[in-house]
Amino acid sequence: MHGPVQAAWLLVALCAATGAYCLLRMRSRIEEQRRTAGGEALMGFGMAVMAAPAAVVALPRWTWAVSAAVFAAATLHGLWLSLGPARSDRHHVHHLIGALAMVYMSVAMIAAPGGHAGHGGTGLPPLTGALLLYFAGYVLWSGARLAPARTVAAGEGAVGGAPVLGWGDRPELALACRLSMGMGMLAMLLTL
Repeated sequence: MHGPVQAAWLLVALCAATGAYCLLRMRSRIEEQRRTAGGEALMGFGMAVMAAPAAVVALPRWTWAVSAAVFAAATLHGLWLSLGPARSDRHHVHHLIGALAMVYMSVAMIAAPGGHAGHGGTGLPPLTGALLLYFAGYVLWSGARLAPARTVAAGEGAVGGAPVLGWGDRPELALACRLSMGMGMLAMLLTL
């Protein structure tokens, strides 16, 4: 991706930290956390690699072909899940769109690794614009959901018998990770 080097490194750090937290969520006692954490970890680490400043870390072109293949497989998996028995889960559709965006950006990096891919002097490509609109809406939606998020702070012996949640089981932390990845995707699409 292209842009200021300091901002790119901050995006790399944010995406890598999000990916690492999602890996930890794969050990959660809560099934919903485990079910989505693997795809989110893949997305976080893939975004971290893609956000590395090209002027500092010159990745070979085959890196983007591998990235496109990995995220194409993730796109097919997301499509299978969104059409399967759990198709009522909107999060599968979000994973599908995120993986598709990563394929799109990987292919754009293959086409023009040293310049702004896809613009060619004709303005914003329609797919880039559609993805920007989707992720802007997703960031606003998930940010609004995060603001009033209720947390379970009670211990096991607390009133109501609320279970103790580990820091990897907290739904508001998972939502914060999704919000940060959505903002990262917006930043990467803007610099494409």
